Amino acid sequence: MAILNTTTLNNLRTTIRGEFNIAFKNANSNSLYKRLATTIVSSSKTNTYDWLGKFPQMREWVGQRVVKDMTESSYQITNKKYEATLGVDRADIEDDNLGLYSTIAQSMGQEANDFLDRGVAALLKDGFASLCYDGQNFFDDSHPVYPKTDGTGTATLVSNIYKKTNADAGTPWFLLSLNRPLKPLIHQERTKMELEALTDPKDETVFMEDKVRYGIRYRGNFGYGLWQQAVASKADLDAANFEEAYKLMQGFKRDGGDPMGIMPTALVVPPSLQSNAEKILKVAQLADGGGNINYNKVELIVNPWLE
Repeated sequence: MAILNTTTLNNLRTTIRGEFNIAFKNANSNSLYKRLATTIVSSSKTNTYDWLGKFPQMREWVGQRVVKDMTESSYQITNKKYEATLGVDRADIEDDNLGLYSTIAQSMGQEANDFLDRGVAALLKDGFASLCYDGQNFFDDSHPVYPKTDGTGTATLVSNIYKKTNADAGTPWFLLSLNRPLKPLIHQERTKMELEALTDPKDETVFMEDKVRYGIRYRGNFGYGLWQQAVASKADLDAANFEEAYKLMQGFKRDGGDPMGIMPTALVVPPSLQSNAEKILKVAQLADGGGNINYNKVELIVNPWLE
């Protein structure tokens, strides 16, 4: 039987923290959020992403440099605090139930990673009603694109929602461009995932509830990058609609009318649309014997948090 004292709790904290870190690292090695979002390290309460709106194009250097100011639009992501706290029964510690500790710590490490995956998936699901840098919803019919490179003139309104009909109401699916330094989604990280424990056997919770508390603490948030790197659709997921959505992204232009050169690299779907997606991307030969032009055209990413 283990005696509950400061030494016992400190040793247990070391064991649990180690198991937590190992489980988080293992889960994190193949995380969905890392494939879909760029992680931006934050050093303040709020990060401002003015540079999302405008960035100067290369030009022949004739005379002096032409300084291009940042756009007046201001997109900010404010860090939030998150936690998950677990109370372990004192009797389990006294009975030296190491198997229980290991399972608890590993489960908390998995949950820490799943939280990040869920957060990025929520960006896609909520993108039809959440603002991005240009003041429009991330998925919107009215993104302004201006005729002059300085962002002046009468804007053309551009959609990054593919619609076959205005009544489309199916399960959303998403085409993303993930091969650029900044991906379409942002994971902003202020602190790393931390697992802490109370190591004082005289703590009030130990006295009143006969439990020792372990908790995850995290600071960060999630937000949107360039809307031009994402197309959403609620139309049926079939080859024809996939191809039209693909063309939609290819046609996006920057202010001034120059093509942005963005190409879709991933089709992101919930499990309920996996079969539809595989028929488009994973079948080399069509039923009529012809070749499938969409075979492996983009990567297929099935995200359970989108369901």
